[in-house]
Amino acid sequence: MLPLGVAVWVVLEIWLLVLIGGAAGGFTVFLLLAAAVVAGGAVIKRAGRRAFRNLNRTLKTRGAADPQAEQHDEQHTEGNGLLMLAGLLLIVPGPLSDVLGLLLLVPPVRQAVSRAAERMMERRLRTAVPGTWGDAFQQARMHQKDGKVVQGEVVQDDEPPTRRNDSGPRPPLTG
Repeated sequence: MLPLGVAVWVVLEIWLLVLIGGAAGGFTVFLLLAAAVVAGGAVIKRAGRRAFRNLNRTLKTRGAADPQAEQHDEQHTEGNGLLMLAGLLLIVPGPLSDVLGLLLLVPPVRQAVSRAAERMMERRLRTAVPGTWGDAFQQARMHQKDGKVVQGEVVQDDEPPTRRNDSGPRPPLTG
């Protein structure tokens, strides 16, 4: 279904570009596409800088337990991924992807999409079959807010691997 969905998306984007080009002219379409690429690049750059700044702040204050700083960090780190997705959608040529990218730039829309995606992931994780990726993600989420980690199992080999000590001839590779 995914390849079919991508094909339909591409055909729809091209059809809309042709309609806009017929109504406003080819040069206008070119300017719109160029402006969207520049805007998308700026959005991705801003979101990347913001994420890097938050990472540095988190690494510097890792030992300090400041509830106000944690609340501030949580407010400013949410949505970096969706901002980057918005920039990517702006860079992808086509009016439909541009509209979706612009919608993701609106904070209430971005928050609603974030909450919906989180609910969907939690639903999938609850119904995950043990031993699948969902199980691994569920285990990764076991970190507590206070920095403690839920106890797990560590498997460690006490014996080093043994070397094969054959001095005789090896059998041929083909049979």
